[in-house]
Amino acid sequence: MRKFFYGLGAFFLLLIAAIAAIWFTGSTPAVLAWLFAPHHGWDLSLKAPAPDYAKPSSWAALPSNPGLAGRVPAGIAPPPKDPPVDVFFIHPTGYTSGAEWNSPLDPDTKTEENTQWMMANQASAFNGCCAIYAPRYREATIYRYIDAKPEIFKQAGDFAYADVDRAFTYFLEHYSKGRPFIIASHSQGTEHGFNLIKRRIDGTPLAQRLVAAYLIGGSITDKGVAALKTVHACAFATDLHCVIHWATYAAGSHPVRTDTADKVLCINPLTWQRDGGFAPAKLSKGAVPISGRFQFDFWTDRATNMAFPPHGAPVLNTVTAECRGGLLFASDQKGTPFAAAALGDNYHGLDYPLFAMDIRINAEDRVAAYLGIKM
Repeated sequence: MRKFFYGLGAFFLLLIAAIAAIWFTGSTPAVLAWLFAPHHGWDLSLKAPAPDYAKPSSWAALPSNPGLAGRVPAGIAPPPKDPPVDVFFIHPTGYTSGAEWNSPLDPDTKTEENTQWMMANQASAFNGCCAIYAPRYREATIYRYIDAKPEIFKQAGDFAYADVDRAFTYFLEHYSKGRPFIIASHSQGTEHGFNLIKRRIDGTPLAQRLVAAYLIGGSITDKGVAALKTVHACAFATDLHCVIHWATYAAGSHPVRTDTADKVLCINPLTWQRDGGFAPAKLSKGAVPISGRFQFDFWTDRATNMAFPPHGAPVLNTVTAECRGGLLFASDQKGTPFAAAALGDNYHGLDYPLFAMDIRINAEDRVAAYLGIKM
């Protein structure tokens, strides 16, 4: 009992310290990092074993076991059997624990439940056109983006990318076997996806097999895409061998970028125009209600048995979109069911759900254009 009260006292001391730190610094992320981020340096002995991509358990989605990536919104036709194109989907950060700099790939955790959230609410947008392959990988913790020193930021990112690169190699050699493919991603996954484009695809024969790359919710810049040799920024709705990117904020907000060296690439998902101007809600093909809840519980990674109910029908004619200054501004979602996935005016968690039907239909259109030209 004495140990219990000592523990309780220590918890309240930490809570008081955290409140004081927020009060004096005004920096919630800094306090979260102080409390929960890894407090050790780079240590390979703490890393989980590398995933074996010959094992189905190393994939969050496969055509033989699509799981939540096989979901469709209510009223939408089920995925086709044996589609002629593949999607290699790289999920974003779901590891919000600070126990280590990279995920231990424990299946009984919130991290895995967050991965399932991504399959249901992001990867599933591509099952109308394609067979989905989504590798699990030793992703970097969210604290990499909050409190990592530059050398650890690079090491944790490179470590995660190495898994993605190996998964892509296995995908090419054992699954894809010459078929056309789409690269799709979000957030941390987009960082790794763009590295795949730069290091493995651009300037190689794979660029001709690339239908398009939906690299969403990252920080891909105009200059970054302009430096590519054979892959370019998508210019219209059925453009091929090209990159699509946007990062979403609420209309009327004024986000502040710390890196202003170059404008972020913005493709408007309602018009598919680069730097596309204001697109009215009547152009929206439908936002898709979110299934389940993405978990931002920083203090524990224990699983919660998160439920993922079926998706509702697409919500039509409610989302506007406008590229401005390299960022995408969508209609304010306060008071809507989508608000729960927003971080204030930052709609990072809504990059996919608000435009889910637009992505689904556009991916089908690009695949049709590719097959019409190439086959």
